[in-house]
Amino acid sequence: MSPVAHGVIALLPEACTSCMICVRECPTWCITVESHAEQVGEPGARRPRTVSILDRFAIDFGLCMYCGICIDVCPFDALEWAPAIDNSAANRNDLVHDTERLAGWRMHD
Repeated sequence: MSPVAHGVIALLPEACTSCMICVRECPTWCITVESHAEQVGEPGARRPRTVSILDRFAIDFGLCMYCGICIDVCPFDALEWAPAIDNSAANRNDLVHDTERLAGWRMHD
């Protein structure tokens, strides 16, 4: 496969901060991010800080244009191109891929 070929979009869940930049920049609105806020206390800190914890990240590949804008704008490198795979589905709902499936497509170092 060519090194410049695009496959599918893979997710590194532990790098995602639920900042929503990918959601806002997507021209087809095919990305869904759900998260919740948690207080994190650090030793010596005056008060705990609030962080967003990723609950669900999904891409609807029936809408996705594979433009890569989400990958380009992610400041935490939580999204990357994965090698091409057969992304066909028997019905429309099977084109929505969730956190676990997106994480499974990551390129391994």
